[in-house]
Amino acid sequence: MSMIKQECQRVGVIDVGSNSVRLVVFDGAARSPAYFFNEKVLCGLGKGLAQSGRLSPDGRVRAFAAIKRFALLLEHMGVEKVRTVATAAVREAADGPAFCAEVLAETGIALYVASGEEEARLSAQGVLLGWPEADGLVCDIGGASMELARLKAGLVGQRATSPLGPLKLADFQGDMQVHIRETVAAIMQAVQAPEGERLFLVGGSWRAIARLDMARRNYPLHVLHEYQMTAEQMAETAAWAATQEPEALSELTETSMARLNLVPLAAKVMQGLIEVLKPAEIAISSYGIREGMLFEAMSPAMRALDPLIESCRFMETTNARFPGFGDALFEWLQHLFLDINPRLVRAACLLHDTTWRAHPDYRADMCFETVTRANMGAIDHEGRLFLAWAIRSRYDSGKGSEGNTLALLPEAKIESARRLGLAMRLGAMISGAQAVMLKNTELKVDDGVLRLVLSGKSKALTGEILEKRLQSLAKATELVPELELR
Repeated sequence: MSMIKQECQRVGVIDVGSNSVRLVVFDGAARSPAYFFNEKVLCGLGKGLAQSGRLSPDGRVRAFAAIKRFALLLEHMGVEKVRTVATAAVREAADGPAFCAEVLAETGIALYVASGEEEARLSAQGVLLGWPEADGLVCDIGGASMELARLKAGLVGQRATSPLGPLKLADFQGDMQVHIRETVAAIMQAVQAPEGERLFLVGGSWRAIARLDMARRNYPLHVLHEYQMTAEQMAETAAWAATQEPEALSELTETSMARLNLVPLAAKVMQGLIEVLKPAEIAISSYGIREGMLFEAMSPAMRALDPLIESCRFMETTNARFPGFGDALFEWLQHLFLDINPRLVRAACLLHDTTWRAHPDYRADMCFETVTRANMGAIDHEGRLFLAWAIRSRYDSGKGSEGNTLALLPEAKIESARRLGLAMRLGAMISGAQAVMLKNTELKVDDGVLRLVLSGKSKALTGEILEKRLQSLAKATELVPELELR
């Protein structure tokens, strides 16, 4: 059993990109990132860079102001461990070194200017934060560049960079689609990427296109991380987005106009990517270069932990009545659910009591909403919904207003989640959600009988409510209930 452990104090990351400048403060180097503070300013540092060779004058003023603000915030937050990265615009601009020198002189913050390959490595590490054993290609698009990196068995391999950022393409003269295809083919060869790999997308423009895809398809779960698309689905949305005006796109999404202005060009890049890479499937990653820098701050032991279990354990530690009960509950009931991924069963047990403060009339709905929106990695949308329905069923096993979202989950898994919820409810009811109270109890299946055994002092735990909960679980599992006192 692993325990939440912060390996360092809060970690601040300042990311000076070609389009945006962002400060993220992570609440320690936990395996599942906790966002203590997150602020972004769309400065457009790389606007016009292809023509002038210099940073955008307006963007430079705005970026400098943002960094000064961030420096003061970090000082008053007491964040001593600060990491920085500046990407394509700063590394390519003739006045990039002067900008870094000015930032250092005025704020004391030294900007680390990453090479294109280093930028690709950090973004790939960010993907590993959410997919520990990821295989495939990571594609990170910024304002002035696009990077590609290979992942194999959780390790970062070959990397390459290209000038396929939408701010760069805005100044391109010539056949843009030919240029995009040729550039993608070149970086694909540089990273020795075969066709048909899984493609992980990192970057604001990709996320904006994914939001538009969700809107066009009325996708009911508005969680970008691990949103998955087929290549055909993404190609269709990209082809459509490439022909739209930003004002038309804004009617479908709350994405800022500054970002939407880049979407048609980014969509053209996506068309070229799909044509050349022919990905087997596409997944959106909410984790990127900033999370990659957090990943770098972790020890190998911390990296080896399961981010899903760690995030659920953290929620239990901070929100449950009796932290530690989740592991005891898992050991008590796991043998009844051998057909379910044990990670999901453990995660559900850890989360089962984290919304107890909600009003009883709304607790079930709050469970579903909390779990579907929780900041969790290493779990796909189907897994999220399974957890959400299991936790909701712990309080109310009837279907409520979640019907549209729940349609994403196969009926058999809905029923499995409901049974898990009923089992958690029985375990919590017997013990009062206290681990020690489960020690002299046992739940087992014998020849079509669901037998609950209470021994020693635990015999006093019996009662009408307990028998009712046992009957509900037995009915859901098509077994005969039996209470045995020893």
